[in-house]
Formats: sequence, structure tokens, C-alpha cells
Amino acid sequence: MSDKNKIPSDEELTAYIDGELSNAEVSRIEAVLGSDEHAAARLAFLSQSSLSFQQAFEPLLSAAPKARLDAILGILPAEARPVPARSNRRGFLAALAACLVAGVVADRAVIGIRNRVHAPDESNEWRAVVAEYIALYTPDTLAGPSPSAEAQVAQLARLDDKLGLSLSPEAVSLPGIEFKRAQMLQYDEKPLAQIAYLDPETGPLALCIVRSDVGMKEPDVEGRNGMNVVYWSNATHAFMLIGRIPIDRMQELADGVRARMSA
Repeated sequence: MSDKNKIPSDEELTAYIDGELSNAEVSRIEAVLGSDEHAAARLAFLSQSSLSFQQAFEPLLSAAPKARLDAILGILPAEARPVPARSNRRGFLAALAACLVAGVVADRAVIGIRNRVHAPDESNEWRAVVAEYIALYTPDTLAGPSPSAEAQVAQLARLDDKLGLSLSPEAVSLPGIEFKRAQMLQYDEKPLAQIAYLDPETGPLALCIVRSDVGMKEPDVEGRNGMNVVYWSNATHAFMLIGRIPIDRMQELADGVRARMSA
């Protein structure tokens, strides 16, 4: 089919309705309309649809948070901002689409700024990961005989190598609670030491340690996954003790570990 007899697209027909075509384009389209029923029917449909789009979308535009958009559009690059609306229907739809796109981009930009301002607390994130992991433990997870003093020393030495600490069985002991194992895990590509214990009444608990540069923080408490957590940090490492022991007792145990490791 030659370009002369090519069926006009909806865009071309809309431009024809809006009077935006050259004389040559008008003549070509009118020739096709005179010989093609499908093209003529499509023109009739588009002509019937030429109601006031401004009026049709007025409720949406009125409800738009104009003040908010005006404020946040300032953060957008020029190419992302909506162009002024033209008087015809295509211009209005283009401007409406541009506003919607700009709104999405602006919202994403604001979300990005909000995320930077309220950046996730790294210490909070690693504690959340540990809590999800420990929540899977049952007494059966740590069943079996406890390691000997020599085995404890060997296991803790492997943690020392990765974390740059000097841990001893005495420093990490919890009165009345069995030391079950010490193992090295990984969080966010950093070594994470886990020392697991088994309390005869409440079940598993763990002392976990990661390198940290957040600086000194006094012990604080929180609840995660049905467990109690005591957490703190020194100049080089962050610590958390997590388990189902009542929080007052957990604080006592954490204070003991903290004091012995600082000695």
C-alpha cells in the first residue's frame, strides 16, 4: 500500500480533527476516508470522543495536591517536568500524562531523600537478622553434650581470628546456663560470631558479636520475635544477647559478660 493510500493512524485522525495537519495531509486523509469504510468509521468514533477532556478530568485535576507537587517539582531535572498544556485535546492529554509522570518521579525522589535522611540503623538490621535466625532454634537444636573446656577454647579462638577479639570461656560464660557451641557466621559480608547456650528453663539463647564503627553505646533492651534482646557496643564491636529469659535476668547476664570482656 502506498503512503498515499495508507490508512491514517488514530494520532493522524486526531490531528485531522484538531486541525493540525497541512493541506497536503488533509487532502490525503480525506481521499482515504472517501474510499475506506473502516477509516471513516474510526474518524466518526474519534469525533464523537472529542468532548471536553478538560472537563472530564477536572475532578482529578482539582483533587491533585498542587501545592505539594509545586514544592517537590523543584527537585526534578528540567526534562522531567511537565510542559505547559496546549489548547487542543492532544495537548491536554500530553500535559496530563506529563503531570502524572512527574508526580511519580517526584514521589520517587522524595522517597529517596526520605530514605537518605532516615537511613536504616545498621545495628538494628543485623539484630533483626539474628533474631529471625535464633527464633528457629529449639532445645533439640542444641541437644547433646556440652564441649569440654579445651574445645571451648579452640572454638572461641576461631572467632578471635576473624573478629580481632580475645575471648575466653570465662569471659563469655553465663551462670547456670550451658555453653553449647561457638561458630562463625556472616552478615552483610562481615564475620558474625555466635555463641549459643541452652537454658534449662527457657531454651536457647545466644551472644552474637560483629565488628562495628558506631562507637560506644550503653546497653539497651528490645523485644524481637518473642525474645528479649540486650544490645550494646564498644569502640570496635557490637554485641547482642538474645533469648527467652525474662528481661531483668537478661540484663544481669549481659552486664556480667560486658564487665568481664572489658576487664
